[in-house]
Amino acid sequence: MRTGIANLPLHTGKAPRWLFERMTLLAREITLVMARDFGPEEVLARLSDPHWFQAFGCVLGFDWHSSGVTTTVCGALKQGIKGLEKELGLFIAGGKGGASRKTPSEIERSATDLPIEPEKLVYASRMSAKVDSSALQDGYQLYHHVFFFTSKGKWAVVQQGMNDVNRYARRYHWLGQGASPLTETKDFVCEPHRAICCDSQNNVLNMVARESAEAREVSTQLSWEKPETIIKEIKSLQTLDMPVRHYTTLHDIHPDRLYKILLNTYENKPENFETLLGMEGVGPKTIRALSLIAELVYGIKGSIRDPVRFSFAHGGKDGYPFPVDRTTYDASIEFLRETVRQTKIGITDKKEAMKRLSRFENE
Repeated sequence: MRTGIANLPLHTGKAPRWLFERMTLLAREITLVMARDFGPEEVLARLSDPHWFQAFGCVLGFDWHSSGVTTTVCGALKQGIKGLEKELGLFIAGGKGGASRKTPSEIERSATDLPIEPEKLVYASRMSAKVDSSALQDGYQLYHHVFFFTSKGKWAVVQQGMNDVNRYARRYHWLGQGASPLTETKDFVCEPHRAICCDSQNNVLNMVARESAEAREVSTQLSWEKPETIIKEIKSLQTLDMPVRHYTTLHDIHPDRLYKILLNTYENKPENFETLLGMEGVGPKTIRALSLIAELVYGIKGSIRDPVRFSFAHGGKDGYPFPVDRTTYDASIEFLRETVRQTKIGITDKKEAMKRLSRFENE
């Protein structure tokens, strides 16, 4: 279940050390309160909401709309709860760049003493990244992937991609099945989100759209064909004058390089599109090639609907990017008021928390 997408401009610079240290401390205190009063599953639900996540970044004092809020907030939260994971029942794996590739090993290490199956969590981590990089081709290259999970095996993902052309980042939020009463998604490849939807100017290939069901089925069947057949079709496509409408074009696809991957799909014959997408080596170019052949041979088109575009939580006083949404604004105030009201830290614990916070105030 993907719960939303946020588009954020690229800003240079990074959080200074003095600010990041405070962000780490405040992120820990807020998470401790939420996990104790509402449970770790509620923490997942809130992190998977792009509005709440953006507000969380503002509360922590980071730039209100920079793409850096994603990596910085996730980094501060991961560092903040370090050593408290078992107490909270909340674990965090992954990160930016090379750290994202350590996600599987970090999941397995954290889940060693837990009554859960780490293989399912590793699969969820891998497939959420596959969907947003290969099945949904919107021009954003993933470079940040953080996987949150509880001691009961519930999970959420916050990952981000960069578009080098428009200099924007796009953040993707996922909430695993069963982590919230609102979850209804049954698989990863058919509308795996309860998105914040609106039209977008981007032309994309959206193979997880509901209207791409036939395209997914035909693409899977095509993967069963002999590689020579597929390669021949691709080469014939490249002799046509096709319109430029996707970020990955026919000219980016090298038929001969696909042979080894297609040989693997031919020999293993994936039973469905999710299995095909999860196969080693199957990436955006393989998916696009199969979808184009499905369109040419069978007349079945994959969707080009961008699933979501998100701006800011409340709008702005000058009407940019839109007038202030009073209902949402009031709901945010009420949420914070209720959170404070339900905070029941004992006097001793409160004094200790204030001591930790005062250390930084005096620096």
